[in-house]
Amino acid sequence: MEKGTRNALLGFVAGAAAGALTGILVAPEKGSKTRKKISKKVKNVSKDITETLGEKVDNLKDSVNDAVHEMKGKAAKAEEKVNQKVNATADKAKAAAN
Repeated sequence: MEKGTRNALLGFVAGAAAGALTGILVAPEKGSKTRKKISKKVKNVSKDITETLGEKVDNLKDSVNDAVHEMKGKAAKAEEKVNQKVNATADKAKAAAN
């Protein structure tokens, strides 16, 4: 994950958590209700983080697969060129020997 993306994600999560916690703590409710709200918010933020990280992992997998596919194609082309040069050199050697 890029540093800027990671920092943005951490900033978003920290801001969301701080805002939710502040909103809950200043609300005039019983402690048990406040704890339930905090627990619910933590679960929601955790779910959001998990989903975001899952998307990032999927994107990374796709990027790696694309890069592997591209490199295999380049390797196949390079192999073909080498084989052509080897065959051309072998043909020249045979012609020179005759």
